[in-house]
Amino acid sequence: MAYDAVNMADWQISEEAEKNMPTPDEWREKLGLEKDEMLPMGRLGKLDFLKIIDRLKDKPDGKYIEVTAITPTPLGEGKSTTSCGLMEGLGKRGVNVGGALRQPSGGPTMNVKGTAAGGGNSLLIPMTEFSLGLTGDINDIMNAHNLAMVALTARMQHERNYNDEQLARLTGMPRLEIDPTRVEMGWIIDFCAQALRNIVIGLGGRMDGFTMQSRFGIAVGSECMAILSVIRDLADLKERLNNITVAFDKSGKPVTTGDLEVGNAMTAFMRQTINPTMMCTAEYNPCLVHAGPFANIAVGQSSIIADRVGLKLFDYHVTESGFGADIGFEKFWNVKSRFSGLKPHVSVLTTTIRALKMHGGGPTVVTGKALPDEYTQENLEWVEKGCANMVHHINTIRKAGINPVVCINRFYTDTDAECAVIRKAAEAAGARCAESKHWELGGEGALEFADAVIDACNEENDFKFLYPLEMKLRDRVELIAKEVYGADGVDWSPEANAKAKMLENDPKYGDFATMMVKTHESLSHDRTIKGVPKGWRLPVRDVLIYSGAKFLCPCAGTISLMPGTGSNPAFRRVDVDPETGKVTGLF
Repeated sequence: MAYDAVNMADWQISEEAEKNMPTPDEWREKLGLEKDEMLPMGRLGKLDFLKIIDRLKDKPDGKYIEVTAITPTPLGEGKSTTSCGLMEGLGKRGVNVGGALRQPSGGPTMNVKGTAAGGGNSLLIPMTEFSLGLTGDINDIMNAHNLAMVALTARMQHERNYNDEQLARLTGMPRLEIDPTRVEMGWIIDFCAQALRNIVIGLGGRMDGFTMQSRFGIAVGSECMAILSVIRDLADLKERLNNITVAFDKSGKPVTTGDLEVGNAMTAFMRQTINPTMMCTAEYNPCLVHAGPFANIAVGQSSIIADRVGLKLFDYHVTESGFGADIGFEKFWNVKSRFSGLKPHVSVLTTTIRALKMHGGGPTVVTGKALPDEYTQENLEWVEKGCANMVHHINTIRKAGINPVVCINRFYTDTDAECAVIRKAAEAAGARCAESKHWELGGEGALEFADAVIDACNEENDFKFLYPLEMKLRDRVELIAKEVYGADGVDWSPEANAKAKMLENDPKYGDFATMMVKTHESLSHDRTIKGVPKGWRLPVRDVLIYSGAKFLCPCAGTISLMPGTGSNPAFRRVDVDPETGKVTGLF
């Protein structure tokens, strides 16, 4: 049943749908799970990943569907909504379908974005739990990450306060000679707290810590979260958590979590995070929620674990990539798929008329402010000009050997003539194209879309990576900049160039993934440039090293790992009914 999405708030739709939401025991029966493979947690449950994968290891995988988007407006183009709508549409066609989405951060939820559960009739339920911590994975990650900082700062204090003999007697550890000017980690919290971006810690006496500059980042930007998104099992998690570089010593050698003997305790905090949480769409299609890594600094999609489980449980498995195809799909293509060994059957390119209008000359769209009226009025010229951005992303996906399906994520204010312009441009570029009214009508509005995806899944593709692992870092970045972003080349700062040379000459970094860092609001490094920029070069100012996740992150432009809370934050509208305990204002 579809609800009146035009006149009902998302929380009202969720509240109605939740009345018939399956219980953990019902999910266990529906999915054919053994009794000990579902771990109930209130009205939700986690799936015991290790047991399920072991039992189903010989079962063939289902169809693997990735969902990405064109370069988005600051408001987003509805990849989560489209992912839920596709699950619902496929479900209406009678196929065994499920999916995987990321867990939202409390930072954007309490700031300007709200929940990331989709919307209208294409949303995840229960929305309140989804938006307020779910089953505790982010909290476990915060504890693990901050424990590493406790270990580091305590060690620095003890090395300052004691001589070698005292230190050896008290700790049984050698002196690490940590350089206080080269501490790589900071602390994390799951809010947008700009006041914590740059701080001084250890004020007071000699027993109050080591005085130095430090910082906070947002929890989903933690390397621990990045690691969770790419691990294959608990042993992999433990190894990676022991290899995080927390600082450098005074001779320039990395000091790791393993050196601090804290990685195993971090694993203990995160041991349950390897198990995905079971949720569902408003039409009760199962969806796994697991990990929530930054799409800029990390891989930006749901975990490899969730995809491995979903491909065993479902005949069609839908997984979402963060931001536009230049970031999300590129990392799915060249990083996630390489790490997982899983080959996608098709990629969906989510497209909205409002975004094409923006790329075609429409007025500026600002996060936290209402969409300008021009975006709800027909303008074929803006749409036609904006299609150049869509075609650029189609061509990027085709370079991976995949023929994409363009989904027009249609809103009730969009016109038939505008949709016809998009369909013509998409098909001329060699892609399938389908309109979908899943937001308004749920699965019934996504049948054309579902049929196009089924057809594409039955078509053989020639999936291939953009570059071999043997290619050097700077050559990889040059190739990504030209082939994916459309740049004329790359300009390295002297510091970044020297660091890249060092990394290229050190064999221990040879199998590290190249995790590009740039704005998601433009194909270029400049968020203000829309459409398809021409005649520009990508400036790289630094390369970050995530030694636990095995990422090398070339940075184009600046990026903050701690967003700021705006002047009209969402938390002002969140409330709890004291009679019923219901949370309102989240959506």
